[in-house]
Amino acid sequence: MPLEQSWVTSANSANCAFPLNNLPLGSMKTENGAACAVAIGDFAVNLTAAEAAGLISFSKPLCADGNWDRLIAEPSQTWASFRRTLKSALALGSSAEAGLNPYLVKLADITLNMPFTVTEYTDFYAGRHHATNVGTMFRGAENALPPNWLHIPIGYNGRASSVVVSGTDVRRPWGQLKGPNDDLPRFAPCARFDFELEMGAIVGRPSTGPVSVAKADAMIFGYVLLNDWSARDIQAWEYQPLGPFQAKATATSISPWIVMKEALEPCRTETPPREFELLPHLRDCGPMLYDIDLEVSLTPQGQKASTLARTNYREMYYSSAQQLAHHTTSGCSMRSGDLLGSGTISGPEKHQRGSLLELSWGGKEPMELAEGQSRSFLQDGDKLTLSGHAQGEGYLIGFGECSGVVLPALSDPFGGEKE
Repeated sequence: MPLEQSWVTSANSANCAFPLNNLPLGSMKTENGAACAVAIGDFAVNLTAAEAAGLISFSKPLCADGNWDRLIAEPSQTWASFRRTLKSALALGSSAEAGLNPYLVKLADITLNMPFTVTEYTDFYAGRHHATNVGTMFRGAENALPPNWLHIPIGYNGRASSVVVSGTDVRRPWGQLKGPNDDLPRFAPCARFDFELEMGAIVGRPSTGPVSVAKADAMIFGYVLLNDWSARDIQAWEYQPLGPFQAKATATSISPWIVMKEALEPCRTETPPREFELLPHLRDCGPMLYDIDLEVSLTPQGQKASTLARTNYREMYYSSAQQLAHHTTSGCSMRSGDLLGSGTISGPEKHQRGSLLELSWGGKEPMELAEGQSRSFLQDGDKLTLSGHAQGEGYLIGFGECSGVVLPALSDPFGGEKE
């Protein structure tokens, strides 16, 4: 499908992140509270106000709450009809132009909220290059992957309360640490704070029991960029034998625009070759991944940005649909608004590694930045930014940015509280 033309002329460029082919969904702040918005070109349409004024109508009211919880919970047929209505209203020559034009707001002038309510959050460890790199650092190349890794998508349940929208500052956490030469652990601020470049899949339709990979794929509403902030020194002490807990509980940032799955359909691609055939309930049922270029940049306070890594979502070993299907095998019910983190997305080359833990090889090989600085892990004041887009036939499907600034640890994490 080629670039589709809109009466919003800034959307008609091959380099525009938000053409008519995309139409990502966000929530913006207004003087009347939160409003549902769709990005088109250099603008956002205030759909809450336009729907209330009767200038655009869907199969049922969907925008009154200022976020996308209502639409996400609808059947996939409603998702499809919603996109058709939006496309028709914003297409070149649409009779809706005169009515909707006053509801356009420049993207540069808006502040974005969380676009949906995160019901539950699960993070996976499903990128082979990342898992191999981390395993090699800690267990050696011969034992890099756990025995189960090539057979099931490994994951752990996170905290929905930790998920924040892009632009939210992230406070360096305190935690229990124990170095290799320490006799006992100590309670101190994290010194090895890190990012993880991921994609997040948003579950739309709920489930009440095991589902197939094909059914799981149909349950996914859309995708966001995701940064799972990680305290590596806290993780090193706590994760044996059960896995990370507080090391992953500080924050998880997501991009403010949800790209609906339908917009990504032309960009589907195959998962990598399998070393072992997956069990029937996890086998691919077609192209399960997406060709999405991803980039990470770091901007020290008051200085220029440096690109840390460039990679692609197609490097994942397991797709979001396979992760979701596996999640349900125990009978675990999935709910509308559940968020699944893909796991760190790394490629085979050093410049494609999706975390500082890998890029600096555990701190032994600091990354050189612009203006003479270097990083093994994140410092206070650093701004970390994820960006990404899929390439269509003469157009882009952009996700916007997912960013956050690292704030110093609190001097007293308990605020002087006394029993």
